[in-house]
Amino acid sequence: MIEVTDLIFTYPGKKAPAVKGVSFEVHSGEIFGFLGPSGAGKSTIQKILIGILKGYRGNVKVGQKEIKGINSDYYEKIGVSFELPNLYSKFTALENLSFFRSLYSGKTADPKQLLASVGLADHANDKVSNFSKGMKMRLNFCRALLNDANLIFLDEPTSGLDPVNSKLVKDLIWQKKKEGKTIVITTHNMGIASEICDRVAFIVDGEVKLIDTPRDLKVRYGEKLVRLEYKEQGVNVSKEFELDGIGENKTFIQLLRTKDIERLHTQEATLEDIFITITGKKLNQE
Repeated sequence: MIEVTDLIFTYPGKKAPAVKGVSFEVHSGEIFGFLGPSGAGKSTIQKILIGILKGYRGNVKVGQKEIKGINSDYYEKIGVSFELPNLYSKFTALENLSFFRSLYSGKTADPKQLLASVGLADHANDKVSNFSKGMKMRLNFCRALLNDANLIFLDEPTSGLDPVNSKLVKDLIWQKKKEGKTIVITTHNMGIASEICDRVAFIVDGEVKLIDTPRDLKVRYGEKLVRLEYKEQGVNVSKEFELDGIGENKTFIQLLRTKDIERLHTQEATLEDIFITITGKKLNQE
């Protein structure tokens, strides 16, 4: 779906490039995540992919077509949700979606159904100026789904959302994947990336440091240990065992048979742990 080779981009008036020779592919039907701190180059790459930023060097192909040669038809085929919602505050939620819907010539989704899917049905006729940040984010997410695009770009899709509404959005993203859509997410939230992305790219200082699946990264960088937790005479007890040969470890098996086990889990690393290990930077670093 997307093929990028040796992408370089420098903002006008700047000496150092914001994106430095980046190469990657996004497969059709996958959820692909760009992960990194603010200023890493994630949003710059997204803006190039959606045709906002020109003047790049290298090759950027979407659907086997170089992005430099796109025309207005391209925007019929993609959905976009920016981190900062771009909405008309004097319009109601329904008026916003109805207006954006009118800009497309092809098939579009029902605005009322989209609002219901993110828990905004009861606020369809409320002005956006009265919306909280989380409500604006959900409405902005609806906007990205209006034209039933096969390629969807989402920038920090769960920013400002409480756990309940974050789950609504994540469930919708999974649903779009089931429908065969390709979804590109830019985020510094390692939690959502770990949950929903098929593959992730770590980006720091305009460079891609690594691309892999969250599962394989956790296995590769995690400790090969199993932690077993239980209570003994009212005291919490925790023991760790080597994962290799665990099925033949007599002490481990005996504990399973004789103790009331409360927790049992492997010591896998989090994506944030792995990110810091590989890049040497924390996510809140600019």
